[in-house]
Amino acid sequence: MGWSRRYIRAAFHLNGGATVCGERGVVRMALLSSAVEMAQEMVSKAVREGDWAVDATAGNGHDTLFLARLVGENGRVIAFDVQEEALQNTRLRLQRESLLSRVRLVRDGHEAMPHYLERKVAAVMFNLGYLPGGSRDIITRPQTTISGICAALDLLQEGGVVTIVVYTGHPGGEEEKEAVLEWCSRLDQQRFTAVFCRNINRAKKPPFLITVEKHSPSP
Repeated sequence: MGWSRRYIRAAFHLNGGATVCGERGVVRMALLSSAVEMAQEMVSKAVREGDWAVDATAGNGHDTLFLARLVGENGRVIAFDVQEEALQNTRLRLQRESLLSRVRLVRDGHEAMPHYLERKVAAVMFNLGYLPGGSRDIITRPQTTISGICAALDLLQEGGVVTIVVYTGHPGGEEEKEAVLEWCSRLDQQRFTAVFCRNINRAKKPPFLITVEKHSPSP
């Protein structure tokens, strides 16, 4: 079998346990070409119609739209961003698909999400870095990112997932990566499984994915 159009990704537990996603610790994913698509694949397995979900970094609205489709007419999506430009872009994308009614857009940081949620959620999606097409001076930062992830895990229902797409090609990206990896590696193994997936044969610092799944408390 040729590999010219396929990717090889490694996936490792961050907080203990054996390597996952493949018999030899290597994942073969012919249909998934990016960390963003892998994140959406993970979330699609956790979210059901009628669930609530969060886009922690609305950006240009791609994940918000994806979640709005997943939750259906009876579900709800809360999308956060600190930039009005991002929220406007997201609003327009949702309006074009007639899905704005399923979403609440919030101009605030993701660390504030507990103030806006009324119930547990099935998934929270983070897409770190800067707004594509916007200012590269406005970026996510380690302290607020980790606060946001902590809040997300508290709000997550059992069986739910948090996905974090991490970019390192911009100033501040490497520092954020190290902080997030370190924090996730310390999560309680009894309550969470944290997995790190990345391309290992791409140049130019491709983004990678961290996925955290929440388990039921041990009896």
